Amino acid sequence: MDNQAPPPAAATDANTSVMCQLVSPEGDHLGAALYLPQNVGPPQLQEIVNHLLHNEDKLPYAFYIGDEELSVQLGTYMQQKNANVEVTLRIVYQPQALFRIRPVNRCSATIAGHTEAVLAVSFSPDGKCLASGSGDTSVRFWDLDTQTPLFTCKGHKNWVLCIAWSPDGKHLVSGSKSGELILWDPKTGKQLGSPLMGHRKWITAVSWEPAHLQAPCRRFVSASKDGDARIWDITTRKCVISLTGHTNSVTCVKWGGDGLIYTGSEDCLIKVWETSQGKLVKTLQGHGHWVNSLALSTEYVLRTGPYDHTGKTYSTAEEMKEAALARYKKMRGNAPERLVSGSDDFTMFLWEPTISKQPKARMTGHQKLVNHVYFSPDGQWLASASFDKSVKLWNGITGKFVAAFRGHVADVYQISWSADSRLLLSGSKDSTLKVWDIRTHKLKQDLPGHADEVYAVDWSPDGEKVASGGKDRVLKLWMN
Repeated sequence: MDNQAPPPAAATDANTSVMCQLVSPEGDHLGAALYLPQNVGPPQLQEIVNHLLHNEDKLPYAFYIGDEELSVQLGTYMQQKNANVEVTLRIVYQPQALFRIRPVNRCSATIAGHTEAVLAVSFSPDGKCLASGSGDTSVRFWDLDTQTPLFTCKGHKNWVLCIAWSPDGKHLVSGSKSGELILWDPKTGKQLGSPLMGHRKWITAVSWEPAHLQAPCRRFVSASKDGDARIWDITTRKCVISLTGHTNSVTCVKWGGDGLIYTGSEDCLIKVWETSQGKLVKTLQGHGHWVNSLALSTEYVLRTGPYDHTGKTYSTAEEMKEAALARYKKMRGNAPERLVSGSDDFTMFLWEPTISKQPKARMTGHQKLVNHVYFSPDGQWLASASFDKSVKLWNGITGKFVAAFRGHVADVYQISWSADSRLLLSGSKDSTLKVWDIRTHKLKQDLPGHADEVYAVDWSPDGEKVASGGKDRVLKLWMN
């Protein structure tokens, strides 16, 4: 786009200033409205915001008018939109990650090993290790340096449906179709103790207690088709609390940063639980069909605990806990933790469960069931994947629709974000992965290569790699 100031003749008056009000993503005014010259663009706005916020270290910001990113000078923008100079322009500033993730663009390894479909892939919180779960009943750990299998973990008697790393990276738990949970040591690939038994039907999801609440990590919660969620303590190897109350299969579970657990179910309800005794705090109602997916605005920092893109390591659990707490507080700011739910009723709801039982927004537009929802690491965006072949982008704070990403020719199963919140990855039944650019709302990279449906995708927290797995039984690693 042309970044030159408009010629005087083209402007209403070359010297006309534009009245602008800078607003935070949450809607708070940053000082009074300002008269700004027409030749002010994003670089100058960046200076102004850093100055007004008294940032000692200059931070990068993006600027939005309505849902559109401002990429030109104000005068040029006013001309393009034929805008009235008399009206105050509301400009939302959004903090950007200091680091940039490059889009992945090539398959660096196709690793065979699983003998049935790969159903789950997940990078460790520090991004250095990768695990997968498969219909062949095994869990596998992969060496990312040599791009070869590291450990094959046998112990399950049925399909491994879900896996989850503890936020301190010291454990991996896997849940199977026959309802047992197994804990693994990622350093040795060894099973830790006997399987954790209690669920009567298959495990649908697992979520760990955040590292800023407890380090070393020792509790996690599992959700099952039997209608219950259970909290387990890995030191006593027992179920310490049963969360019972749903009347149908529990499809998803998240352990929030404030210490609450959220469960979504085929009974159309979302329940909020406290975790000392397992008391039901509130029930969130609104969906007309099964709840398929839940996501938290803080999910990325909860998943990665103390680890960030700098690769810093920690020697004690106390250090880890402090680092995780600092990251959580910084990410959350003064706003409450937000929850989004996606459903078979084609809609999503945005909630602030600690504040209200009523949804903050109802998000409509998908033509078929919503399969997966996910907040960007900075909490500013929200993406949804649907069986209508599209991925949609929403404002993560207001729930307002932003853009639809079209390009897949079949159901979209799973999505994952780059650590800088600038790129989104999707995996589909059409056998491709696609990388979408959040700023331009366009396809950035098409990644064909799988021979069949792609069930699982994950972007490593360090931003270097993407992993994918699916029906063709291979695990693919993608790099830039």
